[in-house]
Amino acid sequence: MSEYNVSFPGLGWSFHLNSTAFSIGSFEVKWYGIIIGIGFLLAFVYGMVSCKKMKINQGKLLDAIIIGLIGGIIGARLYYVLFFDGDKYLKDPISIFYIHEGGLGIYGGIIGGLLAGGITAKIKKLNVLAALDVAGLGFLIGQGIGRWGNFVNQEAFGSETSLPWGMASENTHGVAVHPCFFYEFLWCALGFVLLHIFTRKFRRYDGQTFLLYVMWYGTGRFFIEALRTDSLMVPYLNIKVSQLVAAVTVLAALALLIIFRKRTKLSGCGAASVMELNQITYEDPAEYGLTRWQRFWKGFKDPDKIKKENSKNYVDQKEELKNESSGLDRLESSEDEKQNKGGNA
Repeated sequence: MSEYNVSFPGLGWSFHLNSTAFSIGSFEVKWYGIIIGIGFLLAFVYGMVSCKKMKINQGKLLDAIIIGLIGGIIGARLYYVLFFDGDKYLKDPISIFYIHEGGLGIYGGIIGGLLAGGITAKIKKLNVLAALDVAGLGFLIGQGIGRWGNFVNQEAFGSETSLPWGMASENTHGVAVHPCFFYEFLWCALGFVLLHIFTRKFRRYDGQTFLLYVMWYGTGRFFIEALRTDSLMVPYLNIKVSQLVAAVTVLAALALLIIFRKRTKLSGCGAASVMELNQITYEDPAEYGLTRWQRFWKGFKDPDKIKKENSKNYVDQKEELKNESSGLDRLESSEDEKQNKGGNA
């Protein structure tokens, strides 16, 4: 089913949704894919804009993002297939590749993306921990926006509720249920705002923001997952996979935050005292004379080439000022000579 009549009885709201955005012949383009794409695009732009503050090479980060995206898609699909309750994929293995039919696990996507992107970052000699800090904030953007795709598909909702914001549709059999997609969207949005401020003003070491992201997202996911009725389950155990993964990752992140609580190794923005300790500044002659937006768009080109070009502009402008200064000195000297001759006469 691709069309739904969705209502929020307690609020007096009702909507008619079509999960198909448009069709090209027999090929249907789903809103779910478009929304996921928008989430990725915004996360990507945020990551690129953050590179200057985080002292990260944009070109190398772009490589890690592209490989990480491929790894994330593979990981998300494998996660779903491995924990799928049934023998559908055993009887028809080729259907594993039918991603367009749905069936992705967010934790699998995170794990796959981190592994692929992390290995690429290591190969490219990128600061992996600083890149993870950017990745964590990007994940919150993508995950939060991506949940609206669940709303359009009328999936990932919770159990029955009498709360005013309960949601009902054909998929809930007309019963008002928890709109879990919206809970997770709010949790991710709030987490992004808080961690963005923390990263810019209070971060004390590379990797700290990522650990806080793991704790934040895992805590929210643990409780939101408890409300859902469509969760993947651990085989032979009455435990939801996402709750188990969330609990383990939260405890691991908490332990690491305690272990590294006195760490002060920072390569980019963060607490002013720690930046001073690490001698971090943002004055770069290579960016002399450029506006903020010029620096951003030029960052998509070859960093070494841009640095040479901008450094040349900087040197040229300094030379021009030097010549002007020399000209003034000569003029003053000439005036002094004239005055001296006049005095002698």
